[in-house]
Amino acid sequence: MRVFLVRHAEAEPGEPGEPDELRRLTSRGRKQAQELGKRLAKQRARPAVVISSPLLRARETAEAIAEKLHVDVEQDDRLAPGCTVDAYRDTVRGRGETVITVGHQPDCGEIAAALTGTREPPFPPAGVFEAAL
Repeated sequence: MRVFLVRHAEAEPGEPGEPDELRRLTSRGRKQAQELGKRLAKQRARPAVVISSPLLRARETAEAIAEKLHVDVEQDDRLAPGCTVDAYRDTVRGRGETVITVGHQPDCGEIAAALTGTREPPFPPAGVFEAAL
């Protein structure tokens, strides 16, 4: 199985007293997500599905990617902040040969390191890491 771990694109800063889960992508973040979708399409990534964290900024990123790849987006609470490698494996298991997930930092870096047995890769907004399971 081939997985692409994606960190959500650039999000608006949180406002005091506003729920973190409602932070939207910035205009730059929307462009980052669209460009990432185009790049994955050029790489011939053929995911069965794009699975997203339930937080708005991740869902917006996933939707932009899925649109370019012509696949569905599904939301999974296990990809919310605090996702572990075991929860990640459970989320993607049985979902097809190729799956794209959209989550958060530091989770993406920690999961990538756990899956590969290497150091955590850098994970900027809209960063992506490919791994085999």
